[in-house]
Amino acid sequence: MKTRRVVPLTAFAAAALLLTACSSNVAEGTATTASPSASAVERTVVPSPPADPQPEVIWPLTGVDATEANEDLLARPALSIKIENSAAARPQQNLVNADVVFEEYVESGISRLVAVYHSDVPETLGPIRSMRPMDKNIMGSFEGPLIFSGAQGRFINQTASTGQEMIAQDTGGYGFYRTSNRAAPHNLYGTPEDFFAQTDATTPPQQFEYAYPAEESNVVTGGTTASAIDIHMSQYSNPSWDFDGEVWQRSEGGSPHVQDDGTQLYADNVIVLRVDVEYTGRSGGSSVPETMLAGRDGTGFAVVGDAYQEITWSKAGQFDPYVLKNTDGEVVQLIPGKTWVELVPQSGVSDNPTVNIS
Repeated sequence: MKTRRVVPLTAFAAAALLLTACSSNVAEGTATTASPSASAVERTVVPSPPADPQPEVIWPLTGVDATEANEDLLARPALSIKIENSAAARPQQNLVNADVVFEEYVESGISRLVAVYHSDVPETLGPIRSMRPMDKNIMGSFEGPLIFSGAQGRFINQTASTGQEMIAQDTGGYGFYRTSNRAAPHNLYGTPEDFFAQTDATTPPQQFEYAYPAEESNVVTGGTTASAIDIHMSQYSNPSWDFDGEVWQRSEGGSPHVQDDGTQLYADNVIVLRVDVEYTGRSGGSSVPETMLAGRDGTGFAVVGDAYQEITWSKAGQFDPYVLKNTDGEVVQLIPGKTWVELVPQSGVSDNPTVNIS
């Protein structure tokens, strides 16, 4: 902490006495002329303090300045949409527009995504796939609808019983369509404007803490320099990230992960949460891996800018936010921008997932 130097009162008193003594030697009525001294210091105007770097209004899921944003757009809900990420589903459409993306482990170690759209919503997106039992817990704190193609009946019933709003093709939701350039089931896409029309939800609450200015993030100032993230989930899922000096560029299996217009997916922040996985059992359907989040906690990494720190995470319940803290107990500060959350199993699967940051 910087300390301000305080001049003792006695110094000021001494100076005043000296001035009084000097002035008593000047004869009354004698004109005096002050001549410039080589050591005189020119007085300057004290600059105004810098403006508060934090915007008055931010997009709640990115922390980006929204001071001049359209109020109607700010008030709309967040759409949490299940996006397929198998090899047959890539390249996806308009995935780069999502504010936050979660990557989850599903059957056989294939990953699937929950992409959350709010500040930058495209006209169409996809491919959209089915829901899993953990999805309500992944996105519950965003307070908007969960959008998917279908699911086992028991998972739909379980999710509905919690009060989570759902929009699904299999349950009569609209805004879904199929394309002819891909084989089913990898060809289901959606129109967000139709999804907005089916919900009464409003703007989502802020999910993470952001640093203003960004370079003062406690991860950037207190972390370890990083330029690469390599994640092994299974033989089918090996995402990696490389820092290009500005953002983290995403790859899949060693090749750039691009969407259908050729844009490589990227993030300003990459959060890795080590999670436990439990299988649901076959009662009422096939057994699937479920990432355990609600009421759980664990460890992980926050990668922000060109630095990373070890963190702890917790999530009190389905509708509660993620709480990310560094080893000093401080809430992790992200850079305003897009965030990917990698949910990497630490138990419950046979693939021995690993995370390497260098």
